[in-house]
Amino acid sequence: MSESATSSAKKRPEFRNINAFTDLPSYRLPLAGIVSILHRISGVIMFLLMPFIIWMFDSSISSEISFAKFKMAFNVGMLGLPGFLWKLVALALIWAYLHHFIAGIRHLWMDLSHDAVTKEFGKSSAAVTLTLSIGLTLVLGAKLFGLY
Repeated sequence: MSESATSSAKKRPEFRNINAFTDLPSYRLPLAGIVSILHRISGVIMFLLMPFIIWMFDSSISSEISFAKFKMAFNVGMLGLPGFLWKLVALALIWAYLHHFIAGIRHLWMDLSHDAVTKEFGKSSAAVTLTLSIGLTLVLGAKLFGLY
């Protein structure tokens, strides 16, 4: 058999549809992929919480009375929910902003320096993004909950 006959007889790769319930749980997403997905999730969180952000900003700068109501919402509660839950919402917003900002800088850096983008850089920059966003969230969360 000639060489051209054996090369044409090679099996083509077989592609199949994946099952989200059986295949996805066993798939190991790289750290850069996790950061990319979290970047999208943080953007959605900020978008959905936009009315809350506007309310916080408006209440905090309108007057002394509205600022007192703003503080009371986080200390005592509002709309039948305790202040602790409103602080958790604010903490989620803090994380979303920090993660989205830091991951955005990471993406911009990769866009600007195509030559420096490698698999190792993707992994290390993803680790730095997660470490910074979670670390800063913990520091600001400690302040939010009155630990210092």
